[in-house]
Amino acid sequence: MDDLKRHLDWIDEKQDEMIDAIVDLCNINSHTVNLPGLALVKEKLVGYFASLGGELRLVETDPLVSIDDDGKSFSLPLGEIIHIEKHPNAARKIMLCIHMDTVYSVDDEFQKCQLTTGGQLNGPGVADAKGGLIVMLYALKALEQSPLAGTVGWEVIINPDEEIGSPGSANFIRARAAGCDFGLLFEPALPGGHLVSWRKGSGNFTFIVRGKSAHAGRDFSQGRNAIAALARLLDEIDRLNGEPDVIFNIGRISGGGALNMVPDLAVGRVNVRVKDLEEQNGVEIDLIDLVKKYNQLDGIEVEMHGRFTSPPKPIDPATEIIQQRIIRCGQALGMSLEFQGTGGASDGNKFAAAGLANVDSMGPCGGHIHSGNEFLIPESLIPRTKLAALVMLCYAAESASRNS
Repeated sequence: MDDLKRHLDWIDEKQDEMIDAIVDLCNINSHTVNLPGLALVKEKLVGYFASLGGELRLVETDPLVSIDDDGKSFSLPLGEIIHIEKHPNAARKIMLCIHMDTVYSVDDEFQKCQLTTGGQLNGPGVADAKGGLIVMLYALKALEQSPLAGTVGWEVIINPDEEIGSPGSANFIRARAAGCDFGLLFEPALPGGHLVSWRKGSGNFTFIVRGKSAHAGRDFSQGRNAIAALARLLDEIDRLNGEPDVIFNIGRISGGGALNMVPDLAVGRVNVRVKDLEEQNGVEIDLIDLVKKYNQLDGIEVEMHGRFTSPPKPIDPATEIIQQRIIRCGQALGMSLEFQGTGGASDGNKFAAAGLANVDSMGPCGGHIHSGNEFLIPESLIPRTKLAALVMLCYAAESASRNS
């Protein structure tokens, strides 16, 4: 491994260059539904990653199909996927993936990247995941500049919709997973630089409740209050939070109009987190049973839409092998790495569900993601880039020795 480390020395001089690229990306708003902003970020990324060679293509995503506040289904276009493949005929292949979208809307006050007085880089998506994009890029540069280039093949997927659960890119992710041996995803590291072991699964559910409108003063008894029925339904869902590993978050409600009318429509949205498939199956049964119960009320109709878009990501033997390889590479670089579970989901869940073992927190260190205080620690860029590069170099060396 010491012999492989010498191929990483050039990365030591690249921190400022990497920071410039991250700031450049962060200063362009790439909220998931901001298609013009995503197109600008995509253009810059195509320029950055084209330097690696390989076959680069843009892939259309499936449209987002969702429910609006009137309980009607609608379709929304999403951005394009950047897909790059190099050395496709190699016997073994690595998948690398991270997203280009952020949670910050075009009218959010948080739009610019800056260096804080404490030396941190503060900006929208700086850790989640534009810093990860650049770490991935330079790790691949290290692999391609080494004598082991071509010993393993690799694919890159940069998708535009991870922050809403990757509804448009999930099918593409599933299709490409089968062609690789393992995956590295570049979500930010956990606090302290730790990596993610298991992840909870995540599902979004929408409940449409229809009642009967009536004048609140003259004919109140003739009405059937959809908001009241939804409130009782959501209260029962909230009470399911007694299970230790299952989380039901009542995220949003809408409905009603004039205060002198009994509302005939209400919409509630719930996010659910589960640790394993048994819990996932139990949640699905509980929600179906509740919908049946409320459909038995006089004058009330309930529809449930949604599903678990990110199944739980457990630790399996194949994942443990990758984790141990990363720990050994970290030790060789003087890094003490630990793996911890988390309730957050990522595209790593989707790759795992498609059968591809992966570690999905190879990005830089930072914190306060999804807030105006999001930050990246600049000094983490070089170590995390070297770590990802060394993992790939070690795998390439193993492949070369097996084929010799």
